[in-house]
Amino acid sequence: MSRIAKAPIELPSGVELKVEGRSVKVKGPMGNLDLKLHPNVSLEQEDSNYVVKPARNSDIPMAGTFRSLVSNMVDGVSNGFSKTLTLVGVGYRAQVQGSKLTLALGFSHPVEYTAPKGITIEAPSQTEIVIKGCDKQKVGQVASEIRAFRPPEPYKGKGVRYSDERVVRKEAKKA
Repeated sequence: MSRIAKAPIELPSGVELKVEGRSVKVKGPMGNLDLKLHPNVSLEQEDSNYVVKPARNSDIPMAGTFRSLVSNMVDGVSNGFSKTLTLVGVGYRAQVQGSKLTLALGFSHPVEYTAPKGITIEAPSQTEIVIKGCDKQKVGQVASEIRAFRPPEPYKGKGVRYSDERVVRKEAKKA
């Protein structure tokens, strides 16, 4: 069996996990999440931990995938997830009003983005954006959508980038 699927899922204090048929519901201090299990995978309780079991040997990769998904749900409702974006460029600014993010990215108009339900966007400075939420996939998707407005370009490095992203720069044309 895959090494990931073998690892049990431990529940921190304050987190509840319920399995009702094919659906898994996780409730914690940061919010509630639910997931529909694949028909070839089951989630069983052993002592105080939960273990994902495949129906057949050919379903082992699916068991590893669902173990990671359920583990991310448990981490999300207990601690939450966050991604940080950085704006690089002269005049590039970010401003948050409620759930609406307004970006000045060198276009003739400001770019506005409304955060989906369950996601909070903060701008600690004019060139930094922090996206927080309990659903890891949704946090990553929102960060990707904001980055897509102006991805970093290879010559000057201007654009919206992840805080840990390294942009490979190209050499400019020589005369």
